Amino acid sequence: MAAPASAAAANSRLQTDYETKFLPLSGGYGRYNRTVVLFSWFPNFAVALNLISDVFYTLIPDEYHCKADPELLPSNLLLSNFSRQAYLNLTIPWVDGSGPSHCQLYKYPPNASELSENAPREMVSCTQGWQYAPAAGLQSNFVTEWNLVCSDYWKIPLQHICFMTGWILGYIFLGTLCDWFGRRQSFLLSISLSSLLGVAVCLSSSPVVFLLLRLSQGAMLAGVFVSAYIVRLELCDPPHRLMVSMLSGFFAVLAELLLPGAAVLCHDWPILQAVATLPLLLLLSYWCCASVFPESPRWLLATGQIPQAKRSLKEFSIRNGVCLQDEIDPDEVLLTEIDATYGEDCRPKYHSVLELRWTRVIWKNCLILSFTLFIGTGIQYCFTRNLDSYSTNFYFSYFVRVITGALACIFICLTVNNLGRRSVLLFSAIFTGLSSLLLLALTQYLHGGLVLVLSVVGLLFSQALAMLSAFFACEVMPTVVRGGCLGLVLAAGSVGMAASSLMELQNNSGYFLHHVIFASFAVLSVLCIMLLPESKRKPLPDSLKDGESQRRPPLFLSRPDRDDLPLLHTRPPLSEYNPDNYSRLVSATRRMLSKESLPYRIAVPTCSPLLLDSDTLGQEIEPLREVGS
Repeated sequence: MAAPASAAAANSRLQTDYETKFLPLSGGYGRYNRTVVLFSWFPNFAVALNLISDVFYTLIPDEYHCKADPELLPSNLLLSNFSRQAYLNLTIPWVDGSGPSHCQLYKYPPNASELSENAPREMVSCTQGWQYAPAAGLQSNFVTEWNLVCSDYWKIPLQHICFMTGWILGYIFLGTLCDWFGRRQSFLLSISLSSLLGVAVCLSSSPVVFLLLRLSQGAMLAGVFVSAYIVRLELCDPPHRLMVSMLSGFFAVLAELLLPGAAVLCHDWPILQAVATLPLLLLLSYWCCASVFPESPRWLLATGQIPQAKRSLKEFSIRNGVCLQDEIDPDEVLLTEIDATYGEDCRPKYHSVLELRWTRVIWKNCLILSFTLFIGTGIQYCFTRNLDSYSTNFYFSYFVRVITGALACIFICLTVNNLGRRSVLLFSAIFTGLSSLLLLALTQYLHGGLVLVLSVVGLLFSQALAMLSAFFACEVMPTVVRGGCLGLVLAAGSVGMAASSLMELQNNSGYFLHHVIFASFAVLSVLCIMLLPESKRKPLPDSLKDGESQRRPPLFLSRPDRDDLPLLHTRPPLSEYNPDNYSRLVSATRRMLSKESLPYRIAVPTCSPLLLDSDTLGQEIEPLREVGS
């Protein structure tokens, strides 16, 4: 039992020192790491393109009405006697303030002698379909293709709920696959199936098929996002993690900016779906070129896959241009220590999120960050609805949301590295809750411009709250369960996004309660964020033990040069023994003794020996006797 125990202890120590030992030896954040990170940004562009395209697929045209049915008119009617507008006024009911009725037609008696407003008539539902004005960007979409209006309107929010359900399932299950089979295998599986399903969506023949295919594609897109997000952070050193993650957010913003133009050029939704699927098909090239998206060496070490980790570290060091030929050999100090520690008893060990039930700190962090991400995505509906009331133009609310997303990325880049993750997350939650409460209480008393300003501010900080929650979760979750934990956090964010569709499914009858609940949650999250640790300038935790060792720093720092002060002060260890220094000493001594010629000579000691013979002892005592006499 001693060997496995020592191996477990060494495993925990090696995982803790990944940034200080293995990452520098492999070249640190070198050119190869930067190249892999660059290729990990492209999946973010493809995923955002497919996610946001759902807005154009389900957009209801501003103007639509029933097609006139000649069978509902008198048989003796001569259409040539009426202009087009007069004909529409006599066949379609007019609703004050909103124009022609969307769902009803006038039905006249067969023997009616005239058509006028005073003629006897009744209102019936549409019988010949609908006539639509062009939707934003597209000439036809999911709504106009299958006439999902009036009594079938409920299928539109249902489609969005199904799409978000797919993302929830994908985050949970494919995030767990990242911990079991690796980041690269999960990515390749997700990108292959998402490409195949994206092509199948273009060929949808009915609303039911479209719903099922979009649900399945959403699950696969979630796997692409999670695996690329994790690899991106695990290949970076602490100073570069934030910027690398936020730059991937700008790729998503770029996709959102290009999507309206693509919709205008495509005209029909199947063509737009094909355009959105094209980047996914291009990402299939990652199958052939493993060097652009390699397996994470941190995950290989954390799960005990030592031979694969050695090969991965060697490849990283060579591609980074580090001259470590002596250090990459089997006799190298650190890798020799791994061999001596694990030996033949080393077996890979994989973990799942089910093990969180035995933890306290990791489970708490996962729950709090899931809560904040749920609030950040769910409360955005309250702010965007105020934008719709300010202007009915689709592009106004769309581009305001995109611009605030870009500003949220810039805000995080400028503040988080200086103020810390927890402080900025707390700041974003406070401004989100404050904006929501002011809109909830004072909307009817405020000028329209002030309502717009509060909505934009709330939208900006709610997006910052969502982005930082996901990034924070990826930093504080251990490597062995990072995929599953991040998947749970992101799944909570998808639940918040689906909450808006639940309101639309009920014709916004519960909007006020929705706003009150999320505003209250935003205030409550301020207290929860206080319990989170600070991950600024700290290495990523690898084992469950590392994740449990994270402690909440004090609210006010006693020393400005320290940001990692634990909640409970611990005494330094009494022993000065350092196994790393000892292993280096043993290795250096072994190499020195193996050399044939030594670069130095062993000098004769100049001090007197401790044991003297009788003659020497007599010569030493004789002067003392003379002095004594």
